[in-house]
Amino acid sequence: MPEPPTLVRRGRLLRIGAAVVVLLAVATYVAVQYATGGRSKSRCTVISANGDGATYAFTSEQAVNAATIAAVGTSRGMPERAVTIALATALQESGLRNIDHGDRDSLGLFQQRPTKGWGTAEQIMDPAYASERFYAHLAKIPGYSRLPLTAAAQRVQLSGYPQAYAKHEPDATLLAASLTGRAAASLTCDGRAVGGDSARSGDPARVRAALARDFGRDVAPAKGPGEGSVRVPVPATVDSAEGGERQRGWELAQWAVANSSALRIERVSYAGREWAAGESGDKWRKASPAKRGGMSGPAASMSVGEVRIVTGQ
Repeated sequence: MPEPPTLVRRGRLLRIGAAVVVLLAVATYVAVQYATGGRSKSRCTVISANGDGATYAFTSEQAVNAATIAAVGTSRGMPERAVTIALATALQESGLRNIDHGDRDSLGLFQQRPTKGWGTAEQIMDPAYASERFYAHLAKIPGYSRLPLTAAAQRVQLSGYPQAYAKHEPDATLLAASLTGRAAASLTCDGRAVGGDSARSGDPARVRAALARDFGRDVAPAKGPGEGSVRVPVPATVDSAEGGERQRGWELAQWAVANSSALRIERVSYAGREWAAGESGDKWRKASPAKRGGMSGPAASMSVGEVRIVTGQ
């Protein structure tokens, strides 16, 4: 028995509608691929040092901002718990993106408001300044490190959603352990250039300026023996528990990896281990002076007293 004409037409319309949806999806994908040159956003990953399999993946933009937040905190002498609180706050407020909009006049990583005395709009849009202001307020809270994270963050932010910070604590804890250097060799990035400009060369002067911006006088980077390299002396600080490798050195090394896309950093070496952009999983490996194409000879850092950073040529 043939189907009624109404059902036939309805079925035909549904098939046409489904086809249109598929075509629109394909067209959108093609447009995005054309606009980005067929490349997805560069990515970074933090792996837990506790052996529990926990990971956190984020973009290079977020990595740069997270590294700044951590560097400003440790340079102020703030403990890892303070860095965790700051990172969880920025994850909630902006998704670790330096946005130029928000509720009313809120701006930046922490959605700070010029009308509430956080600074000028220009100052707040500077991640290093915004981070410093957050820590300055946090440091005034008695016993903040013993408070639940959401309570400490709320005392600074005075948010309308005070419980929202808690859900970011696991990711913020992973990030803080890595970016303060306690978890050695735990941060990797693919190192692709921001904006898909793979041909853009790096500039050691930009690396030194970024280090000074985030760490202040705590670091004194110098030109390395190679044309595109930077040497960062590691001050004599308390050694971490991992084979005597200094925590500060790993903080500096992983800061460099986090900034690899933005600053076109190709290689980072510290304490006999090295990371290289775009090499099979972009993992930290044991440095080998004899490695062909690697950071051999004077460009390799086998010591815990110095981090070597090599930019793209």
